[in-house]
Amino acid sequence: MSQNQKHPTLGAFLAISSSLLFGLNASTTKVLIDSGITAEQLTLMRSGAVAVLAGLFLAATKPKAFKISWREVPFFIAFGVVGVGLMQWAYSNAVANLQVGVALLIEYTAIVIVPIATYVLFKEKVRGRIWIAVALVLGGLAIVARPWSTGLNPEGVTYGFMAAVFLSAYFIMGERIQRTRDALSTMFYAFSVASIFWAIMLSFQQVKTIDFSRILNLTQNLSAINLPTWGLLLFVMLFGSFVPMLLTFLAMRHLTASKVGIASTSETVFAFVFGYLWLAQMVDFAQAIGGALVIVGIVVAQTARSKQWQP
Repeated sequence: MSQNQKHPTLGAFLAISSSLLFGLNASTTKVLIDSGITAEQLTLMRSGAVAVLAGLFLAATKPKAFKISWREVPFFIAFGVVGVGLMQWAYSNAVANLQVGVALLIEYTAIVIVPIATYVLFKEKVRGRIWIAVALVLGGLAIVARPWSTGLNPEGVTYGFMAAVFLSAYFIMGERIQRTRDALSTMFYAFSVASIFWAIMLSFQQVKTIDFSRILNLTQNLSAINLPTWGLLLFVMLFGSFVPMLLTFLAMRHLTASKVGIASTSETVFAFVFGYLWLAQMVDFAQAIGGALVIVGIVVAQTARSKQWQP
């Protein structure tokens, strides 16, 4: 699409739709992991589904985009392992051990990490407001997490911050590779590497074979509903992975990466909403205020990068 055919409203709709699906995916992921499927197995299936679907779409629409140079191989190995494979794995573990909304709040501190990291690594200019963003995010997280109490699972918090670091790598590397590559070929190679990585890692582990025909109860407020394991996994692979990622890339045709990032913060809100409606996960008023502070901080951070660097 040419530059004069941008539709910001459509871009915002695509980005928010992606966030809604990702927010719902957090609750679905928690149910699947609670059923006995490991984070490693789930990450392998999610990555494999995205790689296969991206490859099929690419073959049908732009087969020449499969071409890859040897110079790109090390980049895609790092991007696939760290930015995709480890990010999804840490995210799944965070969701398994925390309220889904809290897990997403911690992971999305990546958007505060990104401008600081790009300043240190690439001397990219950032505005002074980044420190306001840092203060808002840290303050909001302190209210939500309450480190002075024993309310949150320390393991879950650790995985949440690991996810934030890996997500930062995903944003930084993904933004740069899109300057020279299309979205589908980027998704195909990055997620293929992630799939190979977790297939190798799982070969060294003794994990229980997944019974795809097993009937799972959706629990809590949806306890009246039972679905086969394969059905929930199919939903996660399609509507919790490939579709929302594709919608995000499509949104970037109409909005800058920063504006897409701001719209994507709605994922944390959707995660809290679905966590409440589906999993009956409650937050008190103080935690709601803390979550709002984190989201405001994330939006401020998205506007802290110098305009001359916006893709």
